Amino acid sequence: MASMFETLGTWNWLIVGLLLMAVELVAPGVFMFWLGLAALLVGLLSFAIAFTWQTQILLFAVFAIAAVPLWRRIGRQGKASASNPFLNKRSDALVGRIFTLEKPIVDGVGTVRIDDTIWRITGPDIAAGNRIKVIRADGAMLTVDAA
Repeated sequence: MASMFETLGTWNWLIVGLLLMAVELVAPGVFMFWLGLAALLVGLLSFAIAFTWQTQILLFAVFAIAAVPLWRRIGRQGKASASNPFLNKRSDALVGRIFTLEKPIVDGVGTVRIDDTIWRITGPDIAAGNRIKVIRADGAMLTVDAA
């Protein structure tokens, strides 16, 4: 086993790095990409400096461990869609909008049709035909007030 590690060289690291990145294409999850990148970095550094096999493995471990926070930072940047900030938060997009009641709010509970959906609403008793403003969204329940 020690003889295998002693023969580690630049080309071995480059090949391992490319193989790990190819595995990422077959089984996506972004994990193997960062290990492949760490192996490629060790291979590229080995071109410039002749490291011992122990140093090469240590460098690979350091690069692989350093890739985890980098992966988290890059992954977190793409979370919020700038083009549609209310994607999967449809009720939050209704806050601040004004609608006309088709049916009255009785005993603090009612419904309002918004586009193609009927929403449950809570608020003060208001007669049909009056305008209401959505002041808060809690899941599928909207809290309204007279506009």
